[in-house]
Amino acid sequence: MTETTRAVIADGAGGPEVLRVTEIPRPEPGPGQLLIEVHAAGINRPDVMQRQGNYPPPPGATDVFGLELAGAVAALGEGVEGFAIGDRVMGLVHSGAYADWALLDAPIAIPVPEGMSMAEAGAVPETFFTVWSNVFERAALQPGETLLIHGGTSGIGTTAILLAKALGSTVIVTAGSDEKCAAARALGADHAINYRTQDFVAEGRALTDGRGPDVILDMVGGSYMQRNIELLAADGRIAQIAFQQGSKAELDLLPLLMKRGTITASTLRARPVEMKARLARALTEHVVPLLASGAVRPPVDSTFPLADVAKAHARMDSSAHVGKIVLLMKPEA
Repeated sequence: MTETTRAVIADGAGGPEVLRVTEIPRPEPGPGQLLIEVHAAGINRPDVMQRQGNYPPPPGATDVFGLELAGAVAALGEGVEGFAIGDRVMGLVHSGAYADWALLDAPIAIPVPEGMSMAEAGAVPETFFTVWSNVFERAALQPGETLLIHGGTSGIGTTAILLAKALGSTVIVTAGSDEKCAAARALGADHAINYRTQDFVAEGRALTDGRGPDVILDMVGGSYMQRNIELLAADGRIAQIAFQQGSKAELDLLPLLMKRGTITASTLRARPVEMKARLARALTEHVVPLLASGAVRPPVDSTFPLADVAKAHARMDSSAHVGKIVLLMKPEA
């Protein structure tokens, strides 16, 4: 008899109500893969976009939702070394994390530090891979520089605050309410701008003595793209990772030229395993020690059992969350 696993799929595109927990055959690890007994899976904006029909899984991925997980190694595929049954790991997947059992490419698995809950670990991979790749590698944020983060209380935003502060940078965030600005400052942000009541370009200049931030992390796009260029410091870098306001805008790039500025953009999900493996090694070296010491801990806004996945997505849709929303497959996670 084939073993099965609970898994979340969508009945068409739409709101949280299209998500459904079903039973599918339990996956078996192929060469280079780990079978993970999933304890926790983070919810991310790309999951919402996929649910809405705007972000289809890449070729070869399943229709099961979920891009990140934390759990215990249950079986090793052919050729896998360095792991043992029962090891606590976290990692990125192309799809399939919203399930009791999932496959994880072994090179992308990262050890979960002692003392870190599975709920916290399930909130790490997607945002930490993204922030490390875009802010610290592609945009090359350096200690002593200033980082401006749009959407400072999102999963990406809170991760960027924690890592940038831990590694010696000044952090400015934008957020949509005074309460969210306060939450960002509580996480370590030096300054917070309420974009609904303040002009982030004017405020960003004032907070940097007219110079502007060295790096801007943007998920908004649209009208923000020109304003980011206007605000950016000389020799500054803009890391564009999403387009919540749209990917098209009429831009005047002359200010970027005069500032010797750089715009870098990337996605994460479709990258090959080898590239994600390199990021996993960098995180294991530079970030896991910060997680182990408690210097950095991902803020978990709320947790939901797998059966309440629609409620979890409704929480994401509300934009009321601060930090990550996490699905729990095991209550003790």
